[in-house]
Amino acid sequence: MAQAEKKGGLLRKSSASKKPLKEKVVLMYDEIFTTEDPSKCSPRFWEELFLMKVNLEYLEGKLESLDGEELMKIKDNINCLFQRCIRALGEEHPIRVVNALQTLCALIRGVHQKNKSTSGFDIINMLMGFDKAELCMKNLMESLDALLCAEGSESLKNLCLKLLLCLVTVTDNISQNTILEYVMINSIFEAILQILSSLPSRREHGYEAVVLLALLVNYRKYESVNPYIVKLSIIDDEATLNGMGLVVAQALSEYNRQYKDKEEEHQSGFFSALTNMVGSMFIADADEKISVQTNEAILLALYEAVHLNRNFITVLAQSHPEIGLVTMPVSPTTPTTPVTPLGTTPPSSDVISTVELPLDADVQTSNLLITFLKYSSIVMQDTKDEHRLHSGKLCLIILTCIAEDQYANAFLHDDNMNFRVNLHRMPMRHRKKAADKNLPCRPLVCAVLDLMVEFIITHMMKEFPMDLYVRCIQIVHKLLCYQKKCRVRLHYTWRELWSALINLLKFLLSNETVLLAKHNIFTLALMVVNLFNMFITYGDTFLPTPSSYDELYYEIIRMHQSFDNLYSMVLRLSTNAGQWKEPASKVTHALVNIRAIINHFNPKIESYAAVNHISQLSEEQVLEVVRSNYDTLTLKLQDGLDQYERYSEQHKEAAFFKELVRSISINVRRNLAFNTLSQETLLKEFSTIS
Repeated sequence: MAQAEKKGGLLRKSSASKKPLKEKVVLMYDEIFTTEDPSKCSPRFWEELFLMKVNLEYLEGKLESLDGEELMKIKDNINCLFQRCIRALGEEHPIRVVNALQTLCALIRGVHQKNKSTSGFDIINMLMGFDKAELCMKNLMESLDALLCAEGSESLKNLCLKLLLCLVTVTDNISQNTILEYVMINSIFEAILQILSSLPSRREHGYEAVVLLALLVNYRKYESVNPYIVKLSIIDDEATLNGMGLVVAQALSEYNRQYKDKEEEHQSGFFSALTNMVGSMFIADADEKISVQTNEAILLALYEAVHLNRNFITVLAQSHPEIGLVTMPVSPTTPTTPVTPLGTTPPSSDVISTVELPLDADVQTSNLLITFLKYSSIVMQDTKDEHRLHSGKLCLIILTCIAEDQYANAFLHDDNMNFRVNLHRMPMRHRKKAADKNLPCRPLVCAVLDLMVEFIITHMMKEFPMDLYVRCIQIVHKLLCYQKKCRVRLHYTWRELWSALINLLKFLLSNETVLLAKHNIFTLALMVVNLFNMFITYGDTFLPTPSSYDELYYEIIRMHQSFDNLYSMVLRLSTNAGQWKEPASKVTHALVNIRAIINHFNPKIESYAAVNHISQLSEEQVLEVVRSNYDTLTLKLQDGLDQYERYSEQHKEAAFFKELVRSISINVRRNLAFNTLSQETLLKEFSTIS
């Protein structure tokens, strides 16, 4: 017997003389796409339809192939199919429920593709009719809620979440998706929380649930009261918050693992041999090729949790054991749907394990914050790529929210919570790769400061990321404000920060013309100078030892030429009547104490060298001069150094988040796969079906 070959809804015999035969389900679809009611001639039409395996490709393609006029002619049948799908969701037979869910996905996507240029209202009318829309969506949301909360098939729950994601991302700009008004009214928030708070359901569906919640929170968030924002902001259930944290941590940890694997593969390959042979001059360029696609969707979920819910801050510090200490769970006996990550990662890669692994193999214990810092250290390395730039910016926004939170600062600076955090460092010609094993255990704030220092020293380039630098300096400033306020004496290598800041000022000076054509560099210069003013004015309250304060003066005196050059530049521009007069004059005034230190100590150091006949003084000799001449130094008290403007999303970041959510919506839609379940798999899972 000739073998049958299936293609585009046709059953085609290998013999060319035979006419192609259509699948029964395709013939039934064709009946729906006529102006007649298909159930007139066949009373059991709808019952039979939902027992047939859905042909998603054919159904979506058929909808897209019709023009607007043709579609309007069959509107009644489309409405009827939509309503019948919703009714089928209440059926006892799981096969019917699965087929109804898949049909709804095809309908929503197909009608949207056809109506891209039209408003959401037209799509609502085409799918269910204005007069029945409210009742239809109420029934649909109640059915989905019931399926998600019920104990039962994981495949059904997976399809329910995919249908909801399909519904949410059907338009690029989710705030223009009018169907979501019904999702706001008929909330599935509690169902999402139930998934996150239960270990088995979180393993299977946590990722989709978190991404769905992040998207729903962003629906018209600045224009109206979004119930998902309100509810997310007041969650105080520990199991739910920890569940959300674990899902985010697992996704970021998987990214970190993939990057590390690629890095090791890269170092042991061809480029490693090449750079060893010709020197390290190409190492930075070679390393740029190591890329794992970023996951903005999960990062957005982390941001919303940190920004909206103060209780979530505790989750950041929740410790987890080392990977080797985890017991692998027993595999479930029933086949489940393969979990496909969404967001910006293609389905073929970055697949999240269904096992909740701990988050960092480098240390005995880890937590979400450590995993996030490691993720940030990777994505912030290369800001030339647009996705990484967006990811890097969002990482800094999240860190800004953390740096402003009193409780977060308390555990960041806690001496009893010490961790060894292995951040990724960009390969550079003038420094050796740090040995991971030599990393000390320190309070977590040290890792945050390390990350900021790393960013400062590695992004001084022609395409200068001004916005990221401003955020970076603001984070350091907010951490210092907490240390000053609470008199926290942090044992940190402050010299590395001071050196990085001075090098940044030198970069701004040497690239003045190029940078001023694009940026107001005086805003950044003022922030850097005021960080030094913060150390000068209040350093005695938060620097670890008196000798640390002496070292600060030593660095300022040693690098006095950079400060002198900065003063000359801002003085020149502040005395001209150009556009930079006012911002430059602010830097001039801010430099008053730094200049006082330089002008006070330099003559005394020169005098000491002359009296003792020393051509070049050692660091200890300079420090001796500094310590013995503090008494005669006069400094001005500068106001507002320990004040800052708190982060505000709506006023300053709305455009960024709108574009980010748009990008996530497009990628989630692109990566949704509804046909991952074969009919055989379903029949095995639903073995009780008659």
